[in-house]
Amino acid sequence: MKQTSAHKQKFSPRNAMILTTYEELENFVRAFAEGHLNLVILVGARGLAKSRIVQKTLAGDTCWIEGNASPFRIYVELYNHRDQFIVIDDVDSLHADKNGVRLLKNLCQTEPEKKVSWHTAAKGLEKEGIPREFITSSRVVIISNDWKSTNRNTAAVEDRGQVLVFQPTAIEVHLKVGEWFDDLELYSWIGERLDQIASPSMRLYYRARELKNAGLDWKRVIPESIGNQRTRLTLELLVDETYPTQEARAKSFTLQGGGCRATYFNYAKRLKSVLS
Repeated sequence: MKQTSAHKQKFSPRNAMILTTYEELENFVRAFAEGHLNLVILVGARGLAKSRIVQKTLAGDTCWIEGNASPFRIYVELYNHRDQFIVIDDVDSLHADKNGVRLLKNLCQTEPEKKVSWHTAAKGLEKEGIPREFITSSRVVIISNDWKSTNRNTAAVEDRGQVLVFQPTAIEVHLKVGEWFDDLELYSWIGERLDQIASPSMRLYYRARELKNAGLDWKRVIPESIGNQRTRLTLELLVDETYPTQEARAKSFTLQGGGCRATYFNYAKRLKSVLS
């Protein structure tokens, strides 16, 4: 686990802690469930099982707020589920809405009991029998795919809790998938190509299995990298004796989209050292 500043990581709010293993993530969620943490903001790419891990760990009454819920609807849900765990999952626009940020600042206060208020849409509240303010002891997990520190108000929310950015490696995701994935051929094939996966995701395995079950070319889920394409092209040119010189091979390399003359000779040099 390490700390980083926002400009160095795609998903990182300021002062975020970077988690790279599922064990680290599960430890933080368990600490929240046991009452040690008041607010956890969990940020990471899609397809990493963030929500599943939180859902599996939290026992008892939990209010899940997902999707396109407006700040007003969230206020209503918070009232209806007072003193329960609150999980706000994949509501990425909430922190960009001034009413949403104001609501989060109320809800995520560091005191054990927080006063949450709503002072607009009074008729809507009256219709549902909900007061304009209430007291709750709810603790909060916010799960986001793209949390942004847009202003002082969102920064104030971050300062109230633990901001975790989950960035597992391809091998870490692969090992986690191995706990439940039952297609050994597919799993092994992907495992041999982890260095070609720029953005690890469990959804890659689902997509490959879906294509395989449909009788389609499932190996296309991992496109051949530029480096591998150049290596393959260079090797084909090196063993093709119809080219009279290396310069002729380099020219063909360029014409086939491999890159410039210097790139060909760099790849050829590497391959010759491996093959010799």
